Formats: sequence, structure tokens, C-alpha cells
Amino acid sequence: MIRPAELIQRKRDGEELPPDELAELVLGYSRGEVPDYQMAAFCMAVYFRGLSRAETFALTDAMIRSGETIDLRAALGRKVVDKHSTGGVGDKTSLAVGPIVAACGVPLGKMSGRGLGHTGGTLDKLESIPGYRTELTLDEYVAQVRDVGVAIIGQTGDLVPADKLLYGLRDVTATVDELSLIAASIMSKKLAAGAQAIVLDVKVGDGAFMKTLDDARRLAETMIALGESAGREVVCLLTDMDQPLGAAVGNALEVREALATVRGAGPADFTELVLDACAKLLALSDLGIDETEGRRRAEAAVVDGSAEAAWRRWIEAQGGTADESALPAAPLVREVPAPRAGHVVSLSAVGVGLAAVHLGAGRRTKDDVIDHAVGIVVRAKRGDRVEEGQVLAAIHARTEEQAADAIAEVLAAYELGAEARPAGPVLLEVVR
Repeated sequence: MIRPAELIQRKRDGEELPPDELAELVLGYSRGEVPDYQMAAFCMAVYFRGLSRAETFALTDAMIRSGETIDLRAALGRKVVDKHSTGGVGDKTSLAVGPIVAACGVPLGKMSGRGLGHTGGTLDKLESIPGYRTELTLDEYVAQVRDVGVAIIGQTGDLVPADKLLYGLRDVTATVDELSLIAASIMSKKLAAGAQAIVLDVKVGDGAFMKTLDDARRLAETMIALGESAGREVVCLLTDMDQPLGAAVGNALEVREALATVRGAGPADFTELVLDACAKLLALSDLGIDETEGRRRAEAAVVDGSAEAAWRRWIEAQGGTADESALPAAPLVREVPAPRAGHVVSLSAVGVGLAAVHLGAGRRTKDDVIDHAVGIVVRAKRGDRVEEGQVLAAIHARTEEQAADAIAEVLAAYELGAEARPAGPVLLEVVR
């Protein structure tokens, strides 16, 4: 029988824990035998001391063993793909990638999480769609991937329950951005959910958990190793999160933007990332094509409308209303004018993300209720030229007071200068 306090002390002091003891701590927490306050202390010890490669593998394996697992290849007789992001501001990529890949004839099954800190959660975005069911039974999940071609759901109580508990705990104990905890959380879900090929989008920069390319590479390499140990193919995209992705930040606003992108009318940077991810997923699939052909097919699915048709099938299959007019809208929209002329030198992703959280689009505590209607739409991004009084962003708010506060926060997130600087690419590097 392990003593949690002893393990916390040993990890606090920098000791490497044996895999069986670390596993028993995690499994005990999932059974309710280890209280939140002890697991929070353990996460803080890990935050400062980190985990070795062996400990990270043990943590991931224990979280998988805390529940059931799915073998989608056996269930469908097909190679199923998955896509996941480490979280960013305005990152609604999965919402567009899923139906495009499905329209190309490749099944995509994905289990997602909720927002952590200033980063948006895929489930929170999807729950802004009236009627959308994020909770399916495992049988319903498998059947929908088979029959519809795409399903995006929350973690069921049967799959990696230990991670589901830890996910919420880390958000409110300032232990989110630790490499090993991030890697184990992501890969436990991916491996338990049963996809054979996975594209991981590792965000880098101001609004990401990984602030530097070196840290992002380390995270990518750790997740690839975890995937390979389980016999999965994993490709990591290292992508820019020094500014929000696309224009919309906030749940219903991001759903609208994802649908616009599926229709071929999305922001250029967001569209580019979506098509990059689709090309790599299609190349990893059982279609037997390379990335160039994958990109061509993804673009064709957008142009001919089959991607939008797949979007509608997917949303309706999970009980949602596919008509975007049913999405909630904030009662107030207020503009943020540029205080002077100049070029956008930078736009802080975390600044915009926190402004959205303060509007109610994200959580400050584990039990906060999301306001799906509110958020921010940025109109000017890095490299753009603006004139005095030109609209930098639009605030979608519930009250005038909230709108005024958000205007001040968004203005503070912008840096305007006399010299133009190139916007730079969204995709920074690919790690295989």
C-alpha cells in the first residue's frame, strides 16, 4: 500500500519514482482513495522537478489502465486517424479538419477536453451548438466513426478517468504547463481512444504552454516516443501561437469561423494550418497517398461542398443543429479602435485569451460556467497596417462594463509601431 505523502516528498526532493509506485498513486486517485489536495501537491512537485522518460511512460500507462480502451481498427476494419492540439487562443482547427478529412474518405475519431486557463477547449466550442452531445457511449462513438466518418466527443467515464480528473485539477492549481504532464495527458487519451495515426499540433509562443521551439521539440519528441511505444504513427506540427489563430476567440464565434473555413471562406492563416493538418492526416491514412495529393484532395473537398456536407452529417449525428443561425450571439458588440496609425508589431495571444476569459468565454475556476456567446474577433494582426481609428477588434460581450474592460485588455495586447514586420508562417516546423 503506497503512502501518497511519502511519494510527494520523494518527488519534491527530486527522486525518480518506481513505475509501480507512480502507477498506484494515479490509479488510487482515480478510485477516490487519494484526495485532490494530495494529488495537487504531487502535480506541483512534478511541476518543479519534472518526470523522467520512464516516469512519463508509467504515468501515461497508468492513466490508460484506469479505464477501458478502444481498438478502432478492429472495430471498423479501417485505419482511423486523429488530430490533437496542445491548446491555444482561437484554435478551432479540429472543428474544420474533422469534416474535411471525413469528406476525403478517411475516418477520424477524436476525444477532446475542455479549456485550460486562457486556452479554449474543443468541447466548450462544440457545446455552443444547440443540442450537440459531447458524451456518447463507446458503442455510439465507434458506430458514428464508422457510419458518419467523424466523431468528436469528450472523455467518457470509461476511458482514462484518471486523466479526466487530473485535467481539471491541473487547470486550477497552476500546474498546466509542465511537459511530462502535458505529454501524458494528451497521449493517454489518444492511445486509449484507438486511432492508429495521429497528427499533433504543438503550439509555440506567447499564448502556448510551450514558449520556445526547443521546449516544443522536447514535448513533440516525448509524445512521438509514447506513440511509437504503443505502435502508433505520430507526426507533430510545431505552430505559431504568439498571436491568436484566425480571427475568432470565443466558443460560438469560433464555431462560425470553423464552418466558414470548411466552406472555403476562412482566415488565411487558419485555412493554411487546417489544410496542412489534413494533408498529413490523409498521407498517414490507408488511402496510400502522399501529402501533396492529400492537400489536393482536402482543397477539392472544400471547393466542391463535400466538406460542408460532412460537417452537417457530423453535427446532426451528435444531436446538434447544423444551421449556424442557431448559435448563441452576444447582446453587445463593441469595436476597439486603433489609438494611432502604424503597423501591428505584435498581438499578444495570451492577452487576447485572458480578455476572452474575463468576458466569460473561459474558466477561471474548475466549476465556472462558460458563456458560449461572448468573445473577441480580431481584425488586425501582426504585419497589418492600420490607420488611427481603424477597427482592431470587435468585442462580443454580455454587458457594457464587460465590454469596456475587454476593450482596455485588447488594446493592451496590441503593439503598434512605425516599421512593418512580416507576419511569418503559422507552421514553424514538422517533427516526425
